[in-house]
Amino acid sequence: MPDRFPLVLRLLHWTMALLVLAMLFVGVGMVSTAGAAYPRLLALHRPIGIAILVLVAIRLAIRLSTKAPPLPADLPRAQVIAAKGSHVLLYLALFGMPLIGWAMLSAGGYPVRIAPGLALPPILPQNGYAFGLLRLAHGLIAFAFFALILGHLTIALVHGFVRRDGVLASMGFGRRHPAGAAPAVPAVETEPAEAAAAPSDGEEAGAIAPP
Repeated sequence: MPDRFPLVLRLLHWTMALLVLAMLFVGVGMVSTAGAAYPRLLALHRPIGIAILVLVAIRLAIRLSTKAPPLPADLPRAQVIAAKGSHVLLYLALFGMPLIGWAMLSAGGYPVRIAPGLALPPILPQNGYAFGLLRLAHGLIAFAFFALILGHLTIALVHGFVRRDGVLASMGFGRRHPAGAAPAVPAVETEPAEAAAAPSDGEEAGAIAPP
């Protein structure tokens, strides 16, 4: 089993993390203002949401076709189930939020502009009642998504700085040591007594083995 996720998944993970963080700030700004900044925030909100939708589809396809690093063997079964369940919920939220937003705008008769002169086609017919329900769902899922992200971040920090079991490092880019182990140090060779008494070919007794 690999000791970390494939490079492409790690790059996707951190790219999406930045996009989700930006989306959260934009969303907070949108609900807290109705002034001149609102149209600019909306112009950012839509393309970021669609970018997250595209990236999560790519990420899921790669994730299902590759092996993931194993969880620590000493992790309680309840925590293993919770970890897997939270990841399923995160994927559902990453898919659901943009799709519900797209459907909501379609039902409201608003174009989903992702760039100047480029708008996505509607995925629902215009319907005021559907627009209201989808808008409510979009807001509720946004709060649940925020709670999931906080929980995910908290558990990642616990694994990285409390347990130090390699789970956080499996999504990192630095050099990695085996989970739960200190960095390897060069071993000291033990030579036979005769060799120690009479080292040959310029070798010193007790030489440090190459790493």
